[in-house]
Amino acid sequence: MKLSADLQSALDASANAPSDADLARRAVGMLDLTSLNGDDSDRVVEALCARAVTPVGPVAAVCVWARFVPTARKALEGTPVKIATVVNFPTGEADASSVAAETRRAIADGADEIDVVLPYKAFIDGARTQPMNVVKACREACADKALMKVILESGAFPDAELLAWAARDAIAAGADFLKTSTGKTQPAATLPAAAVMLDSIYESGKTVGFKASGGIRDAAEAARYLALADQILGEGWATPQTFRFGASSLLDALLAAAGHGKREGEREAAPAGGY
Repeated sequence: MKLSADLQSALDASANAPSDADLARRAVGMLDLTSLNGDDSDRVVEALCARAVTPVGPVAAVCVWARFVPTARKALEGTPVKIATVVNFPTGEADASSVAAETRRAIADGADEIDVVLPYKAFIDGARTQPMNVVKACREACADKALMKVILESGAFPDAELLAWAARDAIAAGADFLKTSTGKTQPAATLPAAAVMLDSIYESGKTVGFKASGGIRDAAEAARYLALADQILGEGWATPQTFRFGASSLLDALLAAAGHGKREGEREAAPAGGY
């Protein structure tokens, strides 16, 4: 993805990001600990939730299929961990009324955050009104009851200009966060796409967060994303309220870097599903 000179400079600067125990602890608090696999079960979700409160503090949220939101709500009772779920996922092909209904059900079941897929295929093909009507329907259903993270599926976009257009439109439609990817297509999160999306947030002048999701599995890579946010939006901008990582295997790497658990070379294989 070809970037402007300014964004390429920010991306290059992020390569020097230090990865240390303090950064790892910071990143744990920004993690949406995720399981969106086809064989997920109540037991899998309960095990995921058991990992959510760590020796260095809680993760920001767990992200699970909507049918497991009640399970997660029960498992996380008494903790500050939020519950996120996905809507219009992963293809982004449902209509606005279906997305609104799906969102309302998830919130009624206890979801605090909704990660909704933009109809990205339609957007890339030139449609503008229909994709944003879907996002607006989700926004209306969320109201002030849940955060809305709009998944752009950045890896599907052919160039930076079109991705920036989608990011701007999603912000205008009420996104609380822009999220890179579903984790179900390749490429998932990439630093160039993150640069474009972070720059769109900066240019909007609005308080909109950013979530990098899919394929981020080590502390050094997480450090680069945080450094990129510092370059574009300023040091101190990235907090759990404005910045998230969507991942599962990343947690073990961060805990190891923070001095807890297995070292990165000893981690178990990453789970299926791109997280």
